[in-house]
Amino acid sequence: MKDYLVAKLRNLVLLGHGRAGKTSLVEAMLFCAGASERLGTTAAGNTVSDYDAEEIKRLCSIGASMLPLEWGDGKINMIDTPGYFDFVGEQAEAVAAADCGLLVVSGKSGVSVGAEKAWDLCEKKGMPLMIFINKMDDEKADYHKVLNELKEKFGKKIAPFFVPIKNGDQVEGFVNVVDMIARRWDGDKIVDGPIPDGMMDEIAPVRDMIMEAVAETDDDLMTKYFDGEEFTAEEIHKGLKYGTVSRDIVPVLCGSAIKNQGTRLLLDAIMKYMPGPDSFDKVAENAGGEPVEIKADAAGPLAAQCFKTIADPFIGRLSFIRVYRGTLKKDSVVYNANKKAEEKIGRIYFMRGKKQIEADAICAGDIGAVPKLTVTSTGDSLCDKANAVTFEAIEFPAPVISMAVMPKAKGDEEKISAGLHKMMEEDKTISLENNAETHQQVISGIGEQHIEVIVSKLKAKYSVDVELAEPKVPYRETIRKAVKAEGKHKKQSGGHGQYGHVWIEFEPTDAEDLVFEEKVFGGAVPKNFFPAVEKGLRDSMVHGVLAGYPVVGLKATLYDGSYHSVDSSEMAFKMAANLAYKAGLAQASPVLLEPIGTLTVTIPNANMGDVMGDINKRRGRVLGSDPQPGGNVTITADVPMAEMAKFATDLRSMTQGRGSFSFEFCAYEQAPEHVAKKIIEESAKE
Repeated sequence: MKDYLVAKLRNLVLLGHGRAGKTSLVEAMLFCAGASERLGTTAAGNTVSDYDAEEIKRLCSIGASMLPLEWGDGKINMIDTPGYFDFVGEQAEAVAAADCGLLVVSGKSGVSVGAEKAWDLCEKKGMPLMIFINKMDDEKADYHKVLNELKEKFGKKIAPFFVPIKNGDQVEGFVNVVDMIARRWDGDKIVDGPIPDGMMDEIAPVRDMIMEAVAETDDDLMTKYFDGEEFTAEEIHKGLKYGTVSRDIVPVLCGSAIKNQGTRLLLDAIMKYMPGPDSFDKVAENAGGEPVEIKADAAGPLAAQCFKTIADPFIGRLSFIRVYRGTLKKDSVVYNANKKAEEKIGRIYFMRGKKQIEADAICAGDIGAVPKLTVTSTGDSLCDKANAVTFEAIEFPAPVISMAVMPKAKGDEEKISAGLHKMMEEDKTISLENNAETHQQVISGIGEQHIEVIVSKLKAKYSVDVELAEPKVPYRETIRKAVKAEGKHKKQSGGHGQYGHVWIEFEPTDAEDLVFEEKVFGGAVPKNFFPAVEKGLRDSMVHGVLAGYPVVGLKATLYDGSYHSVDSSEMAFKMAANLAYKAGLAQASPVLLEPIGTLTVTIPNANMGDVMGDINKRRGRVLGSDPQPGGNVTITADVPMAEMAKFATDLRSMTQGRGSFSFEFCAYEQAPEHVAKKIIEESAKE
């Protein structure tokens, strides 16, 4: 694959809801460009994009894949992304590396939640966008219905370039409203011809919309438009390009990926209207922390970013690099500005799915991959050491669902940990916690399907079989009244015996940790044993008397006792303190405390009743609600942590994926009696 001038490159991310046909469209585009020899299908598991064993098994994309192709005198780096919300981290990586987006919408199901989220993602980044209405070969496809949905959701930026030519329910082709040519499909080829009779009434308002959009890109064109003058073809194309790059226009095209219809025109439109890397300056920070603009100049000092990492036990570690300035050459040494370390570049590849196309360099504006980097991870900046720059970190969504992971075979804990850490290099939306209190390894991810894939990959790639369970909740215990208790440890077994004797007053306190005091008079307990008494209490507080959970909010005052000049020891007084602790806490009205978190959930107004009801079912207390832009509302509530295990899944179901939330621990509160009783019974069984 040859090197291309910056102006001839297009870095395009494909976005959209699951099952909209992104992977099929990529397959058709690769086939059209001669980059693949056949039209693969997800059903057959033979697409270039979905090559991972999990993707073939599940018949859907779960990872972003690079798919470069050459078209005309240029090159398009396509990045196919998963449509399912569980793999949104892959979208974040792809959007970080791309300059423009293609939103794929199904002509059958129309504008779905995934399309809305993709639009919002591009809007947030200010990324130019084009829309392709797919599946137009299906008899249930309705172009005008989908077009109206797009206009309702996204406003007057929507600029349809095509109007379908229909024969009954069958779409035979379309009228290109920009060039005013009728184009009919003959298999996967296109035959130009005159516009069919009777279609002008349908075409006129769409044509007016396009002309108005073109007029708004330039004052001279606006004057011409109001004077009723026709635009030249050159003025139309120039205006559409300008409007697309500035996001004032979002072109809409249509076709059928499965039948490879409309694909060539889409590729032409991407090269004609979408921006290249030279259309924008990328902002980075220099070594002094000041912002600098990075222009896409192949001759400048190197400035690049690793936007994705594959850490596979079979193919090894592969880092995907977007070069913003300069040229990344094989057999060179570069500087990692994040790790402040040098990195040796060996080989360089252009990746097409899993196929590696060897190259000598990655030029400014282009995307490639480098194997076996030692210090570089996702988000790191690679540059020229004398001109060090750091790019903004890639923003990943926080994990929202957690499960405890346990090995099916004894002794596999280390294999689990090693496998998960490798997967965390690839997927920044996975987190792992070794909970010392509950003695569980807890993995967190974006959704149930995400967790399922993690478990499946652990088995397939790292040969470790695991079981999942809901993580244990870290309850606490405390007391509600003050009591005095005696602890006497006396043991005689020949030679030195053991003797420790204490009287301790236990009372509740607001402090979380143990508050220890001593008020011993007359040397009843020598001072040198006070630390042993405190240590004995601290060791004892690890396990409460109700269900064995750690005790908090305890004040202990040592006020009396006795000792033996020969048999007393630190160990004896620790044992005595433990006996006093057990006797005292059992009488001090012990109660169970449960962790409470603050839930902040943002949802469409229409779902407010359902979500409020769900929070109440979870024993939550709603603290307030605030209206948000775009017809949303944010609800804040305090909810017991024990009730939050399935909230992510239930919220997705209630809001069709439109809701989002965060949950943070805030305090411990006394658990209701029926809840405490159940926990104590479960603890006794264990």
